[in-house]
Amino acid sequence: MNNESIDDLTVHFEDDNGNVIVRELDKVVLSRGAWTTILFRYQDYRPKTDDYSPDKYSLRRYKKTAGVYRAQSKFNISSPEQAHKIIDALSAWLKDAEQDTTVSGQHSDEMIEELMSMD
Repeated sequence: MNNESIDDLTVHFEDDNGNVIVRELDKVVLSRGAWTTILFRYQDYRPKTDDYSPDKYSLRRYKKTAGVYRAQSKFNISSPEQAHKIIDALSAWLKDAEQDTTVSGQHSDEMIEELMSMD
């Protein structure tokens, strides 16, 4: 796969024998263009128990250069607790923003970069 379109971008991974090591369950494209941001939902294969992990999440940024998307950064959400903290923080910020049309603080691109640098 040569990652020429957003549809080509995936976390799905198979080993040389065709065994699925990372199973992609879903993806949501958060932004499109030369810089693309995607939230993935996936599971890792666990050979010791011959099953897949609980759901995991990864926020990834890609940059399109010479017609091909290349991974630039990623932030893996390490636990359901961390996912809930992110949801709670964003919900609170959005509620504040809706109540006050003059939002102070970081711009959305800066917040995404900060989240991605946490990993």
